[in-house]
Amino acid sequence: MGLWGWKVIGGIPADLKKCVVVVAPHTSMWDFVIGRLAWFALGLKVKFLIKKEMFAFPLGSLLKGLGGIPVDRGKSSRLVDYVADLFDQHKSLYITITPEGTRRLNPKWKKGFYYIALKANVPIALGILDYKRKEAGVEQIFTPTGNFEEDFKIVEDFYRGRGAKHPEMFNLT
Repeated sequence: MGLWGWKVIGGIPADLKKCVVVVAPHTSMWDFVIGRLAWFALGLKVKFLIKKEMFAFPLGSLLKGLGGIPVDRGKSSRLVDYVADLFDQHKSLYITITPEGTRRLNPKWKKGFYYIALKANVPIALGILDYKRKEAGVEQIFTPTGNFEEDFKIVEDFYRGRGAKHPEMFNLT
């Protein structure tokens, strides 16, 4: 990452074995590459949610090997319950979710990451891909209280002003 001028910052404390890792802004396919490199640099084995269409040949096997979990965005699949149950099945689990749910401009972020963390009783780690500062990593961890509006304000305030690869596609500039 240093060759590209990026710095990996923060991390997840060694004693925190489970959490939902939210990463934003997400406006480019390069976010995946930089994010994966940051996780490798931090020594974290993460899983991530990604649309099922990406699992077609030849990417499917690679994505699964990297920790990809396919998501069918076209139907109600009880994804919150499914992912929350994964936390019960593992001693250590970090699941990365992009709350925007797409690389396109999305003024209304998805709420699933919040409800997964709440249901699984795990904290939320706020990760960044900041193209302005060329920083990637995790800067803040908090435990959701159940007051969605109050907690979501923390999330939005944290990401407001971060540098997206394509700023016109990020709603919190």
